[in-house]
Amino acid sequence: MTHRVLTIEDQPDIRRLIRMTLEFKGYQVEEAGDGAQGLALARSASPDLILLDVMMPGMDGLTVGRTLAADPVLSRIPVVMLSALGAAGDVQAGMASGVQGYLVKPFSPKQLLELVQRLIEEARAGA
Repeated sequence: MTHRVLTIEDQPDIRRLIRMTLEFKGYQVEEAGDGAQGLALARSASPDLILLDVMMPGMDGLTVGRTLAADPVLSRIPVVMLSALGAAGDVQAGMASGVQGYLVKPFSPKQLLELVQRLIEEARAGA
C-alpha cells in the first residue's frame, strides 16, 4: 500500500529534498507552500501523515498544528513539525500544538524516513 504524505513547507528546496527522499521509498507526496493551502490539502487529500514547517509567512506551523489537532477528522493524522528552531522551548511549543513529532533542521533523510514510517505504523495500529 502506498502511503500519502503532505508536506507543508514554504521553502521550495526543502520541499524538493523531502519529496525526493520520500518518493525514493515509495511514498506519494503532496505539497503545500503555506499554512492555508496545507489545511485545504489536508482536508481534500486525506494524507497518512503531515510534515509541517514552523516558520511560514501568513499562518505559521503552530497555528496549523493547533487547527489540525482541533478538527475531529484531521486530528487522526499524525503530524511532524519541521523547524530550524531547536531550543527546548521551541520543541516544547511545537509539541504542545498537538503534533506527534518534531525534527530539527537540518535533519538526515534517515531520521525523516524512520520517523515517518514509525508514526504511520502507530496510526494504523491505533485505527
